[in-house]
Amino acid sequence: MKTLYREFISTTLLILGISILIGFILANVVYVIFTKEEITQQNMEVAEQIVHVLEEMHVSSHTVHPFLESVGQLGYQIYLANRPGEAYFFGEPFEHTRLPDHTMKQVLSGTPYMGKDGIWDQLWMMGHFSNDIRNTVGLPLQIGNQTYALFVKPASKILFSDIHMMLAGFIVAVAIVSLLGVIKMTKRLIHPISELSEATKAITNEDFTYSLDIHRKDELGQLAENFLRMQQQLQHNDVARKSFISNVSHDFQSPLMNIQGYGDLLLLPNLDEKTRLQYAGIVSDEARRLSNLTKQLLLITSLDQSGYPVKKSPLRLDLQIKESIKKHQWSLQDRNLTISYKLDETVLHSDRELLAIVWDNLITNAIKYNQPNGHIFISCTVAGNKIILTFEDTGVGLSEASAKQVFERFYRVDATRKKDGTGLGLSIVKEIVTLLNGTITLESELMKGTTFTVIFLMEGHDESWNKNGVYG
Repeated sequence: MKTLYREFISTTLLILGISILIGFILANVVYVIFTKEEITQQNMEVAEQIVHVLEEMHVSSHTVHPFLESVGQLGYQIYLANRPGEAYFFGEPFEHTRLPDHTMKQVLSGTPYMGKDGIWDQLWMMGHFSNDIRNTVGLPLQIGNQTYALFVKPASKILFSDIHMMLAGFIVAVAIVSLLGVIKMTKRLIHPISELSEATKAITNEDFTYSLDIHRKDELGQLAENFLRMQQQLQHNDVARKSFISNVSHDFQSPLMNIQGYGDLLLLPNLDEKTRLQYAGIVSDEARRLSNLTKQLLLITSLDQSGYPVKKSPLRLDLQIKESIKKHQWSLQDRNLTISYKLDETVLHSDRELLAIVWDNLITNAIKYNQPNGHIFISCTVAGNKIILTFEDTGVGLSEASAKQVFERFYRVDATRKKDGTGLGLSIVKEIVTLLNGTITLESELMKGTTFTVIFLMEGHDESWNKNGVYG
């Protein structure tokens, strides 16, 4: 498998190699354009001085060799030849001593030799350092009646001086340290990525407890923090999903078992009419309860989808709430409850069907958990750019702990669990109000009642609402 570590190292080495190649090419270009001619000219000046000294002061061939020996010891390589083919070397030996015949003839005829001039030799900077006789400069030398060809170049030891060796060592050291640094940096970079990969595998296996040991202040640290938040959210969602399935199974199982049990009892041949009607009523109630639960589950599943279609249109809130109150008149009379309201004429641009569900659930909740001979008060007022609706009852109320959980799905207070609820009503209310860019809060006190407050922003006003449905 091609790992990121290997790929990063390979890429770094490739970039380093390309950089060296480009640098080498640029150095050769600079050498050919600027340096080569200057160095050749300097060597030519040295050769001219040697020729001048020999022609002016050493008129005898017996003194030429000692002089050239002394020059060679000063750091120069010298080749001296004449027409009959006599050749002499002074100073450090040449590695390559073959000189083209036409070069020898060229110098003996009086034309200076300027060193290597081939296209590849010019582009190859290292030719400047080669210990080759062709890398010399040549001048004609006249000693008495004899013409010689004198070829001169600095010795290789001079070219590779201490400073050059120090520079080469510096470059090699930098390259090694850079490579080691890249390897170490790569390991440090890849380690958190590998750890995140292992954590991802753990989440794939539904293990949400994998601990990340990544403490960085860069983008990888931020990625690790985001991953931990995602892990916590997935864990929460997993718990909520399992709880949801468990609650749904329980809430479906109970009415189904009742329907099955009382359905079997209805099949008994010796059942009297009164008992049969009683059992049939229980079956009908349980079927209605099951149908209501199914509708609520379908609704809350639809609300969970981000693309739920909201159909907004202008509507009179006061009239819609009055219609909802009329639907519950029989429940109010059956529980001997009284209801009053103060509804200002209010127009809101929103979804009519979803709001009807909100009012129906809030009124049902106020009736179901009210005390005998209790009262319900509903108000709708406009304050500035806000529409404020309150649903107040004199019911059993909620404890502080229960008030914090009442909007959670399937949450039901133990004391009121027998009230035939599904635990989804207020959760649906919260989902709808938030979807319609509103907020809902509650105030409650045990045995004194509960007040739900719904706030909507009037159309045309731009205010901030946070994701939890709280205005501010």
